[in-house]
Amino acid sequence: MTFSVTILGNSAALPTRNHHTTAQVVTYHNQLFLLDCGEGTQNQIRDLGIKVSRVSHIFISHLHGDHYYGILGLITTLHLQRRTQPLTIISPSGLKEIIQLNLLASGTELSYELLFIEIHPHTEILYEDEFLCVTPIPMIHRIPCYGYLFTEKKGRVNVKSEALNEYKIPIEEISSIKAGGGFKTTSGIIVPHEKLVIKRPQRKYAFCSDTIFSDSYLKRIMHVDLLYHESTFLKQDADKAKDRFHCTSEQAAIVAREVGAKKLLLGHFSSRYASEELFENEARHIFPNSYSSIEGETYGIE
Repeated sequence: MTFSVTILGNSAALPTRNHHTTAQVVTYHNQLFLLDCGEGTQNQIRDLGIKVSRVSHIFISHLHGDHYYGILGLITTLHLQRRTQPLTIISPSGLKEIIQLNLLASGTELSYELLFIEIHPHTEILYEDEFLCVTPIPMIHRIPCYGYLFTEKKGRVNVKSEALNEYKIPIEEISSIKAGGGFKTTSGIIVPHEKLVIKRPQRKYAFCSDTIFSDSYLKRIMHVDLLYHESTFLKQDADKAKDRFHCTSEQAAIVAREVGAKKLLLGHFSSRYASEELFENEARHIFPNSYSSIEGETYGIE
């Protein structure tokens, strides 16, 4: 199953000519989840050809404007497009009242139902289905703030291509083999399940939004395949990062190293710096598999 994240915006508080504020889309098979919704998000969705009608849940990390100011426009656009399926918005408390007040002031009665889930300190599971589970990651910021951990509930099972050819397995038998069955050849030999398949481990993606450098959330994101972590400042401005409850790229890399992440994506870049390459280069001294996220790029979670 496809498991990936597409970066819509990776700028910090101020949008620039070339960068948008925080937003990204997680794709799991045929499901789309929107993480944060800064200004310009719906334009990015349109320009990148993302089918917004398939977004079932919007996860907002916290109520600073660069993380949610785009949500009212998106909600209205979906209404104008005559959406009918419900839309669930997950966030710290306060967003429900903001949205309802704006709808009331504009006299807007949506064509679809808005559902709200508020995150509290003891909230454990935010979304769950047969294949995927989403849990909150408490961040340490100036206001209540959460990251999100997407965890595949089952490892993938693929039938070996050589087994398909050797035993001439018909297509209609593949589902039962993936479910745990063996295969009976035309000569009556039973080939056991374990000899037919490759089992791959569960995949994990962690989105760590605005936070001061801390080890308080490390246990929640151990051994993730892909870690997106805010890196607003460079090491030279570590004092500013601490004062404003943000991280440097070096600190994000330390987090990635300590949790045993396979790959680190940096984001939430301050516009004070000339290039995102500066963040990437700094992080790689600590964690070599570090990359500055690129808007419009899709990153596989493998």
